[in-house]
Amino acid sequence: MGTQSFRITVLFLVLCLLMISTARPAVSQQTQQLLPLQVLLWDVDITKIVCVIAQEEGIYEKNGLAVEQWITTAAAEGAKRRHVMVPPEHVRDGDWDTAPIVISGGTYMMVHHISNANWIKAERIVLASLDHVVHWHIMARPGIQKLEDLKGKRLGSGPYRSAGMTHFIALAIAERMGWDPLRDISLMGGWGLDELINGSVDAIVASEVPQVTAMAAGFHSVGDLRSWRVPIAGSGVIARRAWVKENPETVRRFIKSLVEAIAMMKKDRSVANRAIAKWFGITDPEQQRVLYDGNREMPDKPYPAVEGIKKTMQLYDSNEMRRYKPEDFYDDSFVRELDESGFIDSLYR
Repeated sequence: MGTQSFRITVLFLVLCLLMISTARPAVSQQTQQLLPLQVLLWDVDITKIVCVIAQEEGIYEKNGLAVEQWITTAAAEGAKRRHVMVPPEHVRDGDWDTAPIVISGGTYMMVHHISNANWIKAERIVLASLDHVVHWHIMARPGIQKLEDLKGKRLGSGPYRSAGMTHFIALAIAERMGWDPLRDISLMGGWGLDELINGSVDAIVASEVPQVTAMAAGFHSVGDLRSWRVPIAGSGVIARRAWVKENPETVRRFIKSLVEAIAMMKKDRSVANRAIAKWFGITDPEQQRVLYDGNREMPDKPYPAVEGIKKTMQLYDSNEMRRYKPEDFYDDSFVRELDESGFIDSLYR
């Protein structure tokens, strides 16, 4: 071999070794860039399926997140009362202080904030909303044919001034019907299927999961509230303001994952059905269809539900609530950043 050929061969080998040595740290560095995040799913409904899709379809990891995500024991027990059995491998204990991001109702958060002294310093805020409009049903026992028949009856929704989304909806119904929520109707704790079956309530406020199980048990809807277009600060992304300030890149990656999962769910129903079957244990096609239908009003651009926040402030008007302005309860900057960049629109082209 000539001197020139030898030099070329050596140079080639050196370049190959350099490529190998630089490639390996790049993979390691990419792995190290995955940001850890815990996400707590506070209930069992279609809005939580968005997060399940983000995990099951690899969206979190693609966007640089290593996410630990679970359904709370309380949520699984609530689903069980509606005759839905959440697979135990997806269930863990947890409360609002367990994970930095909680997927739950904005109204729930707001009412707890104004009625529980331990929540005040937490300063939790809504970063994105997946429910902007009330789209639930009122499922009733035989003999009740329309909403007007509920006057003087027991509505399973949570007791007066409880912090649940169902109670917000019950107050919205009373307002719409011109009823006094204390004297014209009984707002009862216990809004599962068992209470409907045993007659301890005459009707329940039902999101999609209790709706499908109530339908399967032979009960009927006396009111589809979609047509009312009542704004709601429904289920969405909630976090402590201080944590958001300290972890903006983690939040940015999570919100990006969320909007990608929304687009995937809306464009491919089978993706949602797989997630519903795996995480909720619901495999009946008709029940999956009704549950999936709950995303009809889900926005492509999940800005915090400002009108719903304002409606919550009105329905839960009080001395404490009047200390706050709507913007004290939300931060829309992360969704706005994605929107203005054109990224969300690109998902639907």
